[in-house]
Amino acid sequence: MRLHEACAEKGADLAIGSRYVKGGKLENWPFDRVFISYGASLYVRLITWMPVKDPTAGFVAYRRKVLENIDLNKIQFVGYAFQIEMKFAAFQLGFKLKEVPITFTDRVEGVSKMSGKIVNEAITGVLQMRWKSLFTSYKRSESDKLII
Repeated sequence: MRLHEACAEKGADLAIGSRYVKGGKLENWPFDRVFISYGASLYVRLITWMPVKDPTAGFVAYRRKVLENIDLNKIQFVGYAFQIEMKFAAFQLGFKLKEVPITFTDRVEGVSKMSGKIVNEAITGVLQMRWKSLFTSYKRSESDKLII
């Protein structure tokens, strides 16, 4: 509801449920997971210069115009890096990003899908994504616009 309000009433184009803004929390997370998550967020912010404290967050709401303007064929990553690249594309295109505090509770069932491949994609992929952004745009061309 708060993500929707941020977009519908408060001018955000992309609302991000954030663990790392005032009012955001983590519950029942082991220290190593907190360290990795916060470290990844810091790393992404340093490389991309995005004004987002929780760029790896997956709890998000997009305004339709954001998704209509991003050339989804240029989104390269899957998994956690996909979340970063979508936010970065919106940021690069000048859309307004707003973080909304959330409480993120550690899972009680199942196991994490985190793997060495995903970590490698995130580390090297963020660097590649930033480098590529210096030369190309995520903007969908007018001829590729969806007719809805």
